[in-house]
Amino acid sequence: MNKVVKFGGSSLANAEQFKKVARIIQKDESRRYIIPSAPGKRTPDDTKVTDMLYGCYNLAIMEDEYEEEFEEQLSAIRARYDDIIEGLGLAVDLTEEFKTIRTNFTRKAGRDYAASRGEYLNGILMAAYLGYEFIDAADVIFFDAAGNFDGEKTNAVLSAKLDETERAVIPGFYGSMPDQKVKTFSRGGSDITGSIVARAIKADMYENWTDVSGFLIADPRVVKNPKAIDVITYRELRELSYMGATVLHEDAIFPVRREGIPINIRNTNSPEDKGTLIVEGTCRKPRFVITGIAGKKDFASITVEKAMMNSEVGFCKKVLEVFEKNEISIEHMPSGIDTMTIFVHQDEFEEKEQKVIAGIHRMVEPDFLELESDLALIAVVGRGMRATRGTSGRIFSALAHANVNVKMIDQGSSELNIIIGVRNHDFDDAINAIYDIFVKTMI
Repeated sequence: MNKVVKFGGSSLANAEQFKKVARIIQKDESRRYIIPSAPGKRTPDDTKVTDMLYGCYNLAIMEDEYEEEFEEQLSAIRARYDDIIEGLGLAVDLTEEFKTIRTNFTRKAGRDYAASRGEYLNGILMAAYLGYEFIDAADVIFFDAAGNFDGEKTNAVLSAKLDETERAVIPGFYGSMPDQKVKTFSRGGSDITGSIVARAIKADMYENWTDVSGFLIADPRVVKNPKAIDVITYRELRELSYMGATVLHEDAIFPVRREGIPINIRNTNSPEDKGTLIVEGTCRKPRFVITGIAGKKDFASITVEKAMMNSEVGFCKKVLEVFEKNEISIEHMPSGIDTMTIFVHQDEFEEKEQKVIAGIHRMVEPDFLELESDLALIAVVGRGMRATRGTSGRIFSALAHANVNVKMIDQGSSELNIIIGVRNHDFDDAINAIYDIFVKTMI
């Protein structure tokens, strides 16, 4: 069995966390390829190394005016790594690495280069501590000239390299452009690197170790002590991630999904917990009708009403063109026979609302147009809903009992999710009401 294991920043914040990670790796011989993040926060008021690097680079490009502050910040970053080296008793000297970083910062090598050094240096330390080979991600993960990830080239080069490498550490978060310039994924991109490596070796499992024991059914900042999700499908995860659930970078799904490789979200600080298993499909019956609840606040809605709208060819297309011309992305679009409602991010819409209103009037001549603001969207997701009658009715009942006014409800054709629109101020009450009716009452 071959496993790829990725460890997040909180799992590698200091020497003690490194030791925990090493014990986890050494406990299972199949954990052969390791993807480290940069050191995260050691305490709640600490600063992540990635943020320190961004700040340091900003000082560097200001040149002489902030030279002293730049040197102080670079020394503080060096101290974070020296503390780990000392705590692990490693015979590693990063002096030359930091000389190179100083030179490249002053030559304005770019923010992506700056941010990537956190993972790069942590990878060097992890490889030395484990006795594994270190592979610079810039040598095996590639982006095209436009900055888009080149999956096929990466898979070919990485597969060939790992075929001849028994055990290796590959830093997360970055790769290289055709001109050798370092390019990073979006924030949290070490999850993507792990997925890419798992695809390259056709891994049996991709373990993603973080500071929580998998996905929770609801946000613990909204619901007190929510239950964990044992098994979730890729499709369910995509729905929840899109609506704000953030344990795993949403783009990390794609490389492993095409190979049918499961992902296991685990807790470095509680390695005995089984965590959440993410799979393509499963025959396992879910514990509850719903798999998870997630949502976002601060939307606006634009309702367009016109008699016989359904018989007017191209009506919806014309309305959507108005939003496209104003460069406003659409979040959701429920419709009826004579109405259609478009949900958009309120902060994007407010500056251009009058242009949009005028545009809609010119394009389709509506009978009535209504705007609403301060709305929230909540997704109730679960493969168990397909085989369960009355799910929407139970949601309506729970929300009515909690005195929450439903502005919109829409069920996708896959029967995998139901989207509910409520006022911002009802957001927490709505999620708790749905959680209570589907989870608490079933325990």
